[in-house]
Amino acid sequence: MGLKNVLPPAVPPAGRPALTLAGTDATMTELAAVSGSGAQARRLGLVRELFGAATTEEQEFLVRLLSGEVRQGALDAVALEGVARAAEVPPGDLRRAVMLEGSLPPVARAVLAEGPDALEAFTLRVGRPVQPMLAHTAGSVTEAVEALGPCAVEEKLDGIRIQVHRLGDEVRVYTRSLDDITGRLPEVVDTVREAAGDRLVLDGEVIALDLATGRPRPFQDIASRVGSRLDVTTARAALPLTPVFFDVLAADGLVLLDRPGRERHAVLARLLPEHLRVRRRLVTDPADPVAVEAAEDFFRDTLARGHEGALVKGLDAPYVAGRRGRTWLKVKPVHTLDLVVLAVERGHGRRTGLLSNLHLGARAADGTFVMLGKTFKGLTDEMLRWQTERLTELAVSDDGYTVRVRPELVVEIAFDGLQRSTRYPAGVTLRFARVLRHRPDKPAAEADTVETVLAAG
Repeated sequence: MGLKNVLPPAVPPAGRPALTLAGTDATMTELAAVSGSGAQARRLGLVRELFGAATTEEQEFLVRLLSGEVRQGALDAVALEGVARAAEVPPGDLRRAVMLEGSLPPVARAVLAEGPDALEAFTLRVGRPVQPMLAHTAGSVTEAVEALGPCAVEEKLDGIRIQVHRLGDEVRVYTRSLDDITGRLPEVVDTVREAAGDRLVLDGEVIALDLATGRPRPFQDIASRVGSRLDVTTARAALPLTPVFFDVLAADGLVLLDRPGRERHAVLARLLPEHLRVRRRLVTDPADPVAVEAAEDFFRDTLARGHEGALVKGLDAPYVAGRRGRTWLKVKPVHTLDLVVLAVERGHGRRTGLLSNLHLGARAADGTFVMLGKTFKGLTDEMLRWQTERLTELAVSDDGYTVRVRPELVVEIAFDGLQRSTRYPAGVTLRFARVLRHRPDKPAAEADTVETVLAAG
């Protein structure tokens, strides 16, 4: 029986905070273990006891927690820091163990039970995926080069991130979220089986290329192929996929995570032919303006070839799995549009009482507005307060969740590109849309048109 089925009737809240994390955890553990005759009554008694010790705010949180609707916004990094402090181990050592294991819970259980020495058991093993290294953002290639020093500028492909493990003839393919998709990508399996080495862990992307032009197909096509319910042979014939690799984490029994990027790439070049490696341009002297301009030219050429942008990587940087490292910087073109707010959703969590998630529209030829998507990203507290006040003034209906407004407020939106979508009338939506600023100075009649939006993509 689910825990949400044992929520009690109203219990008077405690007058002051008394709950502890350990005590609440103990009650939850006991609650989950209750079974047998009289189990329902026992569960209800435990929950009443817990709620009786909670303040009003704590009760609200517990209701969401027990009903599976909690949105507490806790980050993995916060949990990791807490475990490190409780176990009295350096956070960096714990973080490394977590990235090698793939998740925090098993590492936390081991280190809390056995102490710091337990971390030595967590190491990279072929066949067990690890969390991938991620990148921070830079405004331009030049900015990234200045920040990193000697570096490589690589094509940023708009595909599905894959991590491929090979042990003998056994090849496994994992996604960025560590899901096993081996059976859906036979072409990746075949390719890696032909690699020069063994006991490999490779990092890369799988993309689709238009056979007529050689240009990359849209991300949605790739996602549809990987998620297709068709027979794999049929799906493969309909849309062949190509793996492209940019890093190697292990080869021939050697763990390479701590090796500099330049050394890892040398190993990758030994293992795979050029057409299976991401295109790159080296900048060995960041003070040389000719070299930096050549890197910018490489970025522009990458965009012209239909790819997403560039990744600039420090040549001496290790592979820091599971983290958004400062030694990898992604550069993508920023598109902006002036769009009109058509409606707004009420916020929750720390945004309760505010109007948060904006419904965005572009002007159609007949003077109406066509919805392109939603976003709540980029909004500061001050912006939220201002737009709540302004959109309340513009409200024409309110169902308690979504507030429809007169289409008068213009907002400047940054986005990374367009993607096809059957949910919206124009057939597209904005990728990674975020609010840059409100434009109360600009009338809705001067907002961007649907034609402008389609051209921007």
